[in-house]
Amino acid sequence: MNGYWSDIITGSKSLVTGLMITAREFFKPVVTEQYPYEVPTMTPLFRGHIELIGNAETGAPNCVVCGMCQRACPSDCISLDGKKAEGGKGKVLTSYSLDFTKCSLCGQCVESCNFDALRFSKDYNLAGFDKNEFIMDLLQRLEEQNRCKH
Repeated sequence: MNGYWSDIITGSKSLVTGLMITAREFFKPVVTEQYPYEVPTMTPLFRGHIELIGNAETGAPNCVVCGMCQRACPSDCISLDGKKAEGGKGKVLTSYSLDFTKCSLCGQCVESCNFDALRFSKDYNLAGFDKNEFIMDLLQRLEEQNRCKH
């Protein structure tokens, strides 16, 4: 019988403690965002997937197809290709693909780029039903961004 009353007293103390915490938290301001009805504000240091940076005047990518980003990537998620520019020096970027399913967002590719051709995007709402939705053609995305600007 002694254990019965001690269990009731211990349970009552626990119940009162929980109710006090609930009452204290009830009057604090709400910090929950009602996503997707409220769009979250991204912090300046947010890291989304990488994206190509286009030239401000021409809209063409700043990438010179040196391959440093591809070599620096520990996840082997970047593949790029270029062809010799007609009548000019260097190469022209023809394809730039990112397999975001492998990317660890380490930033080695962005740091290794000496031509200001890569940055982290602010895209946060990446959801899909198929793995192929996360294999991104970054050159095509840059062209779409340029079309939206004009």
